[in-house]
Amino acid sequence: MINTILIFPIIACILVLLIKNKTFNTWMVNLYAVVHIVASSLLVFGKNTELSIPYFALDHTNAIFLLVLSFVYLMVAIYNTGYVKNIDVPARRISHYSFMIMIFVLSMTGTLLSTDLGVSWVLIEATTLSSAYLIYFNKTKHAIEAAWKYVFICSIGIAMAFVGIILLNVSSGDVNSLNFAQLYQHAASFDLPFLKLAFIFMLFGFGAKMGLAPVHFWLPDAHSEAPSPISALLSATLLNSAFLVIVRVFKIMEVAGCTNYARIILMLMGFLSLFVATVFVYHIKNYKRMLAYSSIENMGILAIGIALGGVAYYAVVLHLIGHSLAKASFFLTSGNVLELFNSKRVKSVSGLVTADGKTGWMWVASFLAICAFPTSLLFLSEFLMIKTMLTEKHYVLCAIFALLLTIILFGIGRVVIKMAFGELSEDKAKLIETNKNRVSYWMYISQFVMLILVFVLGIYIPNCLNEVIKMTAGAF
Repeated sequence: MINTILIFPIIACILVLLIKNKTFNTWMVNLYAVVHIVASSLLVFGKNTELSIPYFALDHTNAIFLLVLSFVYLMVAIYNTGYVKNIDVPARRISHYSFMIMIFVLSMTGTLLSTDLGVSWVLIEATTLSSAYLIYFNKTKHAIEAAWKYVFICSIGIAMAFVGIILLNVSSGDVNSLNFAQLYQHAASFDLPFLKLAFIFMLFGFGAKMGLAPVHFWLPDAHSEAPSPISALLSATLLNSAFLVIVRVFKIMEVAGCTNYARIILMLMGFLSLFVATVFVYHIKNYKRMLAYSSIENMGILAIGIALGGVAYYAVVLHLIGHSLAKASFFLTSGNVLELFNSKRVKSVSGLVTADGKTGWMWVASFLAICAFPTSLLFLSEFLMIKTMLTEKHYVLCAIFALLLTIILFGIGRVVIKMAFGELSEDKAKLIETNKNRVSYWMYISQFVMLILVFVLGIYIPNCLNEVIKMTAGAF
């Protein structure tokens, strides 16, 4: 199964480059999504399946990450079927677009399944190179600026992570391996000063890819300028891939007896991320940038959850699932808004519910999901984190956490309400009438499915899925 999930996209990419046909290319992206979800499900839930090959394996830590990637990619591929129909570019560019999507997903899949820190580092860099083209795809002035900013900041981050890996290797002494299992086995004997320094470099390096403040600067521009299906993948899957590498490095720190040191740094970066999102989301003018700052906020919440430990680990996994589904839905719906209004500016969009009821109500529902409105899965995860803070008597941190989340909720909420329920002018109504045929039924299905899941999982989590979630939380 692992061979299938890694080799199939290479074959598909070759076919896409040879057969430059828009329909064929789009359906190859869809076929890879189906193969990915089937193989991932068999790996996670099946029995007697191949669980490892050299340098790649499925374990308790990465199982839920792989499932989330597979499902979100499938939803994005479905949406992309309708989205590509509206792109008036040569077949060659669609071929390159489809090629890079599959390489991007392959790179993230490899990162999640990697059993070696060095391989993870290489594949994280591969995600940068493949997604940079996708961010630049529209070839506007802002798109090229966003792509260069993304490549520049993430390259600096990956260089910092490389320095961290070197320092980790120095601290490990005679352990000449970057295999995670061997690092865990010998971590107790590592040289702690070098290990602590290595953790800082790797946290800032991989944290840049995850979107943690203060190394988050690429994220608002890239998410805003990328095509909406790519924005959904960046926010809902790429950030998770970098987060998993940080989780594995954090576990090395735990085994080495540096847990408190690592938790303090993660807590600081987590709250700084919340603060940055709070400041910028309150005066937002571009609704896609608003969603990007929401991603920074939620990555901060994940970092805080890891720093808290205990029950918060379970909350982290729930939050990761809920955020991926809700944010992917939000970004895909923003794609519908853009198709209808031809603008990313908040002040240019009003009366969305009147203009297109399905898009308007999905916009509102996505907001409710991402802001942890009951019964959203994020309500459960954030409730558990607050409970952990109170149980551990972190009263000040709990108050700051709740205050920052409330301000962010208000900032996003007033934009969403204005866009959804404001007055629709006659000029805008005529524009909508012209553009409405650009939003096909393919561009509603994915959001509907993901939103249903977010709110249902907040009430009931099937036992098979809950077991995987508990195993992942236990492996942190």
